[in-house]
Amino acid sequence: MTTGNPARGVLYVLVCGSPMARDVGILVDLAQSEGWDVCVITTPDGRKFVDVAALQAQTGHPVRTYYKSPGDPDVLPAADAMIVAPATVNTVNKWAAGITDTLVLGLLVEGYGYGVPTAVVPYTNKVMALHPALHESLARLRDWGVHVLYGEDVCRLGNPGQTDRFRSQFPWRRALQAVSNPVSMSSSGPVERA
Repeated sequence: MTTGNPARGVLYVLVCGSPMARDVGILVDLAQSEGWDVCVITTPDGRKFVDVAALQAQTGHPVRTYYKSPGDPDVLPAADAMIVAPATVNTVNKWAAGITDTLVLGLLVEGYGYGVPTAVVPYTNKVMALHPALHESLARLRDWGVHVLYGEDVCRLGNPGQTDRFRSQFPWRRALQAVSNPVSMSSSGPVERA
């Protein structure tokens, strides 16, 4: 739960299907200690890696994965900032293409329109990281003002099947710093929930 000072606002932590997702509670703790009210939203594959019950207890909010049905009330407050961590190659490429076939992607596309400060920490294996589409997508996101935290200086990548090797180096704190101290903020307001 929040530590009594939600002065920072609401932070959406968007989680994709990666072994690194098992540690997302670290980011939740860091953000709450800085006064963020944290909500966790996962992709369908991301949900397989997280402890939903523990995250709900930690945040005081339901962990969302799917779009709500028409007419259903919003169950999460609107986002003031978003962090996508870990972000898969699939999510990065679809996001850059404007595809919204998951709730996470829908929130990211809307977030751009509302000017919500957003950071992304892509994580994959060394072989998948070689695909040119990933680098083109990351360049587009940077051009659009997304704080992209990627490269050997951020977090080393493992070989296929060995991505856990650098799990302890995952840059949770750097991702939080990217949205806690954004260079510019839009005046268009928080993102609405999908």
